[in-house]
Amino acid sequence: MRLVTTSIHQRIAEELGVKERQVAAAVDLLDGGATVPFIARYRKEATEMLDDAQLRTLEERLRYLREMEERRAAILESIRSQGKLDEALEAQIMAADSKARLEDIYLPYKPKRRTKAQIAREAGLEPLADGLLADPTVDPQAAAAVFVDPEKGVADAAAALDGARAILVERFSEDADLIGELREKMWTQGRLVSKVRDGKETDGAKFSDYFDFSEPFTKLPSHRILAMFRGEKEEMLDLVLDPLSADDDVSLFEPTIASHYGVRDEGRPGDKWLNDTVRWAWRTRILVHLGIDLRMRLWQAAEEEAVRVFAANLRDLLLAAPAGTRATMGLDPGFRTGVKVAVVDATGKVVDTHTIYPHVPQNKWNESIAILAALCQKHNVELIAIGNGTASRETDKLAGDLLKQFPQLKVTKVMVSEAGASVYSASAFASQELPGLDVSLRGAVSIARRLQDPLAELVKIDPKSIGVGQYQHDLSESKLSRSLDAVVEDCVNGVGVDVNTASAPLLTRVSGIGGSLADAIVAHRDAHGPFRNRKALKDVARLGPKAFEQCAGFLRIPDGDDPLDASSVHPESYPVVRRILAATDSDVKSLIGNNRVLTRLKPADFVDDTFGLPTVTDILKELEKPGRDPRPAFKTAAFADGVEKISDLQPGMLLEGVVTNVAAFGAFVDVGVHQDGLVHVSALSRTFVKDPREVVKPGDIVRVKVLDVDIPRKRISLTLRLEDEATPAQREPGARGGGRGQGGSGRGQGGGGQSGGQGGRGRGDSRGGRPQRDSFQGGALADALRRAGLDKGLDGLKKK
Repeated sequence: MRLVTTSIHQRIAEELGVKERQVAAAVDLLDGGATVPFIARYRKEATEMLDDAQLRTLEERLRYLREMEERRAAILESIRSQGKLDEALEAQIMAADSKARLEDIYLPYKPKRRTKAQIAREAGLEPLADGLLADPTVDPQAAAAVFVDPEKGVADAAAALDGARAILVERFSEDADLIGELREKMWTQGRLVSKVRDGKETDGAKFSDYFDFSEPFTKLPSHRILAMFRGEKEEMLDLVLDPLSADDDVSLFEPTIASHYGVRDEGRPGDKWLNDTVRWAWRTRILVHLGIDLRMRLWQAAEEEAVRVFAANLRDLLLAAPAGTRATMGLDPGFRTGVKVAVVDATGKVVDTHTIYPHVPQNKWNESIAILAALCQKHNVELIAIGNGTASRETDKLAGDLLKQFPQLKVTKVMVSEAGASVYSASAFASQELPGLDVSLRGAVSIARRLQDPLAELVKIDPKSIGVGQYQHDLSESKLSRSLDAVVEDCVNGVGVDVNTASAPLLTRVSGIGGSLADAIVAHRDAHGPFRNRKALKDVARLGPKAFEQCAGFLRIPDGDDPLDASSVHPESYPVVRRILAATDSDVKSLIGNNRVLTRLKPADFVDDTFGLPTVTDILKELEKPGRDPRPAFKTAAFADGVEKISDLQPGMLLEGVVTNVAAFGAFVDVGVHQDGLVHVSALSRTFVKDPREVVKPGDIVRVKVLDVDIPRKRISLTLRLEDEATPAQREPGARGGGRGQGGSGRGQGGGGQSGGQGGRGRGDSRGGRPQRDSFQGGALADALRRAGLDKGLDGLKKK
């Protein structure tokens, strides 16, 4: 076991380009229950500065290699129990460097149902097979006649030759070295071919890019692979893994098999039979086997990339700029069922709710404005968060009219992604958190809170429901969950958590705290009041020394007994701070934020046997700006007036939008028409872009130009290169005219895949059938406000 462990550590070290002792230290910490955020932040000396990205890779590779070692041991035991394990085979198994290689070696020894080859061996035909392979000068018919034995099921020479062929076919197809060579050749020279199924042209229109498609395996990007596999799954496409390049034929692969076993065509009696055996092995066994392998390889490569993209987008969304502690109104738009309204105070507490009906069929536009105005006045609302689903642009216009009629409110409206809000509304935690609130109103609460603090609110939702991936519903549940959970954990601990206001789901994501411990912290807080210092955390039931070590540095206590408890300085490092205080002859309050003093200090002066230079350096940086939030400053985008549905778009328009999702092939941008537009990777920049995330990320506010609009397929092509010429001449929003923009492929997402954006939602014209504006003094309106308890708020506005 010691040799295996050393081998794993050495291999990971080579892959990461670090020292083996760094890997060993990290593995020891992980095995001891430490989390990646804790190791990355507070154990830099032990790992010699491995960062969180390296540690995540190390953790994933450690899992893979340990699983491989378990499989290696199982294979060795299986072959040993069969009495077939010799030194050479054991050495070959020990040298296998991947799971695929292990399975190739194990294939001949893997217990299986009786095959034709096994039956032939039992009939004594293996010497015939060996003899024909070894000496092609022998006539197959003559040699086979010797093995005819009806009692053993060998009726004639033809039956004997069929048995001998079955033995050789199985031998060829289970040769680990040969299969490995053929697999790589097929991978580098083969291609994936896609055709539309007969009669599926209309139903499968979203996969039209792949109706007649072919691309080499090595050049296929992940989104195309996933799109084609989905098209096949939905029975719209037929996929073929063609082992050939366009101008090659099958002879590329058969000679490899023949050469491996010394089979040649020199006109000898046995040459034709052996070449036919090679061809039969390739076509009936090896090609089928490799087809399955390469299909899995394609899928795994695409899945890995899709998971990476999802994780990167989720990270950006979770770390989006928080609006902060400001009273916020959340609007969950709807037509027939109305717009759900929830007002939360600066701490996120629900202080008021309502349902208004400004849109069709009820068209209570002015009454709705009055109600919203009164709610804003009553609760000093500073922000209005509008969910970007059905009826969002109509509701955005409603909020715009509100601000025009009541400029004294000084409210800012912001469009917010409502992805996952319905999942939260129906969750057990939402029932526990908002027990007296109707399910339909909980979504509005979530929308309001996610504007205040996206991270704190989104951790309550299953990451897969947030909708920032590509084809996430097709991916491995365990692999995706593991990756997304790691992202959430890194984000939460990177920002830090106020232990006195955090919800249980947020606390659950803190290093060292699980679900039951998070509940215990909340219960203790409810029973005993806010925590005054970090030491008080030790009074929480089941929060032992190990959990305290892991979580204490990530839990913040603003305005507590000790100013250090509001920082990311770990309590175990407080002795270092005391030495710094003694050296500067100051107290904690006067030292924190005092850059003039702190920048003069040399970290090396405070290093000792326990705390090294990395830790001391981090402490001094934290003292300069304690508890600083790594997230960007809050800002908003402004959607263009008069552009509310996809048919309002015209080539050449210049629009402002918000990046909702970034995929391998480009970025999706919400320009306010309920269908995200795509900026293809080729239209992101004038220079080559390998990864779209080098240019944009979810949440970015960008200015784009419309290149093309395909209404039937709901596709919008955009470009970030605003200097590109449009035909006709570029138009500002609201202009009309045809023409196609130039300077970007504007390629749509392949084959109806999950964009991850908020596309394709229904909408209608909020102004259709709208009644004439009534005065706020109208009796019906006054009665409605009175019943809602908002008449006083409106009176206050009118006086202003």
